[in-house]
Amino acid sequence: MRYDGKLYRPPSEARSFILQATIGCSHNLCTYCDMYRDKKFRIRSIEESLEDIEEASEQFPRTEKVFVADGDALAMPTKHWLPLLEAMQSSFPKLRQVSCYATAENVLRKPPEELALLREHGLSLLYLGPESGDNTTLKRIVKGGTFEEHELASRQAHDAGMRVSVIMLLGAGGVDRTEEHARESARLITAMDPEYLAALTLTIIPGTPMARQVAKGGFELPSPEAVLLELRTMVDQARPTSALFRTNHASNYLPTGGRLPEDRERLLGTIDAALSGALPLRGEGRRGL
Repeated sequence: MRYDGKLYRPPSEARSFILQATIGCSHNLCTYCDMYRDKKFRIRSIEESLEDIEEASEQFPRTEKVFVADGDALAMPTKHWLPLLEAMQSSFPKLRQVSCYATAENVLRKPPEELALLREHGLSLLYLGPESGDNTTLKRIVKGGTFEEHELASRQAHDAGMRVSVIMLLGAGGVDRTEEHARESARLITAMDPEYLAALTLTIIPGTPMARQVAKGGFELPSPEAVLLELRTMVDQARPTSALFRTNHASNYLPTGGRLPEDRERLLGTIDAALSGALPLRGEGRRGL
């Protein structure tokens, strides 16, 4: 298999075969992110990706999950996706899930019939990272989508039969928008109604536009306590039908998890224990990306 540069994948894809069918991110403007800033977005040839699938089938014939990288592989045209999905189905007899990162923009660019066709051929899970439900925050971090567009993208993915994993970014609103960010994020979680939900914590990465904003005093990162209060608001106010919830990413101060709404009270108790000091937080030296 061929890989270009650093690879990123969700924690739940730790045992997946990663097929790097695209290089970089088609948006690549989010102010907080440096994951793909050293790459220019491009799509690998179908032939190269098919060769990688064939090689993986020989080395990992029992593969059950495939994560298609890089930043938002759904940007590939449907006619490019289909031969790759067909090859995965024939190469991995035990395959049960194909997933990728996606943006609201590239979900909405695909007609509903194309999303349904992708699902029919095996693309079953989309990772959508609105990071916030607050439109002011979304504009500031140059996310490239609004509350309404993320809600619609999730609805269209669900209508196609796909599952949706939503990623929210604690601290993304800064000190001045912390309450709005938390409240509107909870509202967007409800509207998107994901099967999976993850919260990460904003980390200021040198060289990013957000790092320059911090240096100039244009952005202030909320304190760990404020971040936990954001988390509490999201857990308390979000109303998904049934979502597996995790804060197990290395960036978080408080690793926890459960299912919403079933485990809401237990999760709130854990957060309250952390806020009171009864439960220790992950130290700065143990946090990472």
